[in-house]
Amino acid sequence: MIEPFSQNGIEISLKKLNKNPENAWIIKEEKLHREFKFPDFVAAFGFISQVALLAERANHHPEWSNVYNKVVINLTTHEAGGISERDFELAHEISALVE
Repeated sequence: MIEPFSQNGIEISLKKLNKNPENAWIIKEEKLHREFKFPDFVAAFGFISQVALLAERANHHPEWSNVYNKVVINLTTHEAGGISERDFELAHEISALVE
């Protein structure tokens, strides 16, 4: 069974994840949250396609939305009832796509 992270575990993992404070992942509504902006819709959609492949391989699918050049991603592990290691692993992979 997947266990949710404690508050301390989340804080430690956020520090490791956020190398660039300008584009940081944050906790919002008890989920790991980040917003991405791209030059246009095609670039945003290309990013979504790359994230979809990562998520499918990890069998861990984000909650997300896309409006024109903006992509919003929220990660949580539903079966754990909160944020888990799986969310941070996927967030690291997603961040690597744009950094």
